[in-house]
Amino acid sequence: MASKKESNFLNMVLTLFLVAAIAALALGGVYVVTKEPIALAKKKKLEAAIKKVLPEFDTIQTKMVKAVDSEDSLTFYIASNKSEVIGTAIKSFTMKGFSGEIEIMVGILDNGTINNTAVLSHKETPGLGDKMDIKKSNFPEQFMGLNPEGKPLKVTKDGGNVDAITAATISSRAFCDAVNRAYETFEANKN
Repeated sequence: MASKKESNFLNMVLTLFLVAAIAALALGGVYVVTKEPIALAKKKKLEAAIKKVLPEFDTIQTKMVKAVDSEDSLTFYIASNKSEVIGTAIKSFTMKGFSGEIEIMVGILDNGTINNTAVLSHKETPGLGDKMDIKKSNFPEQFMGLNPEGKPLKVTKDGGNVDAITAATISSRAFCDAVNRAYETFEANKN
């Protein structure tokens, strides 16, 4: 029969330390194993978004540009086809979502027209705010072909021309904010 260890402060501290060390090693191991596949998946998602929001291109140049309305930077992916610039995919964001940050990719042609948009990440309410993704509703389609020159995009409730997602006006406003940030930064940094 095994003898029971005496329950004292030192034994409790050692046991707790051993459990914490095993848990830390397990978490560290999982991080190391999943770090590269997660980074690869994010890269593929970003590449797919760039291809979705721009017409066909053969080369791309990346540039960081200071946003017009904050100290943060937006990433510009300037696309060319046969050495002619055809448009820019802009990784934009807003902090005005119902559940915080929303990241989108906005494709803008050289004449300032929005070619397409793609949602990169968000934490909006499933079934409501997450309908900003083209896979879940046609909400993003109304931005295609628009040129917001002189008139920022707003939801109709705020006097604009964008139909909000039903029961998700805050998410719709946030999406418009991210698109406007991309457009205004693009216009301010034209060559």
